[in-house]
Amino acid sequence: MSNADRPILIKKVKKVVGHGHHGGAWKVAYADFVTAMMAFFLLMWLINTTDPEQKRGIAEYFAPASVSATTSGSGGILGGTSLGDDGAKSSGSMSVITELAPEAPQDAPQEAGQSSNLAAASEEALREEIARREAAEFASAAASLRQAMQSMPELAELSKQLIIDQTPEGLRIQIVDQEGRSMFDQNSARPNARAQLLLRAVAKVIVQLPNRISITGHTSAVAGSSRASAPGDWALSAQRADASRLILQAAGVDPDRVYSVSGKAGSDPLYPDDPTLAGNRRISIVLLREAPVLPRDTSL
Repeated sequence: MSNADRPILIKKVKKVVGHGHHGGAWKVAYADFVTAMMAFFLLMWLINTTDPEQKRGIAEYFAPASVSATTSGSGGILGGTSLGDDGAKSSGSMSVITELAPEAPQDAPQEAGQSSNLAAASEEALREEIARREAAEFASAAASLRQAMQSMPELAELSKQLIIDQTPEGLRIQIVDQEGRSMFDQNSARPNARAQLLLRAVAKVIVQLPNRISITGHTSAVAGSSRASAPGDWALSAQRADASRLILQAAGVDPDRVYSVSGKAGSDPLYPDDPTLAGNRRISIVLLREAPVLPRDTSL
């Protein structure tokens, strides 16, 4: 048989891509499974992170409060109720009100003790805050006075005769004598021109603060004497302090702010090692620390 007489055979081959015997439906099922597991673990995480109060709120939100059992009215879903009684349509609100308004505790004395402790803590905090602000005001006043001394030529040369520091009593400003630069003439109670200039500069700082002031005069010991001060130094130191008060008041200081005016003679020297030094003769002006005004104790 020749090649031309042979029959032509055509073979068809069906090509299957992938796993065609079960299709791709498994992918959809697997995706649903993964989604469900993710939702499950997310729910577990949310339950674990919420506190009991939040869980109670969620439960009350989903609770069918309108179908709760009741014996008032008709007893059905639309059953009425009287005001203030838990009924078919008010079962949720009364429970919440009861929880938010618990009965008063029986240990009333303990609560009173806690209140007194809180009051004491508040007073202590008030005192600390006032002391902090007062210290800041004193520091600002001292800086203002030093700056004024440097900026004014007539005061710059007198800056060494002014001593400013903070003491337990308050901000202390001292006008001291120097050798050859006295603030008062010998045995005189009247401040000279230098002292008056310094006192007016001090008054500008005092009027900026509300504190009361105390003014004290000091003298030095007599050289070669065994006594700290001469008999007339007590009256002289007090007169110098009072003369300084008059100048401060003339410069704008309110007279009601003057707490005390006194003289200590040579009993409190600035330089105890040498009571005869000129620096012991001085006028000390103290802006007193003020105690906070506290409410009256009505329990007494």
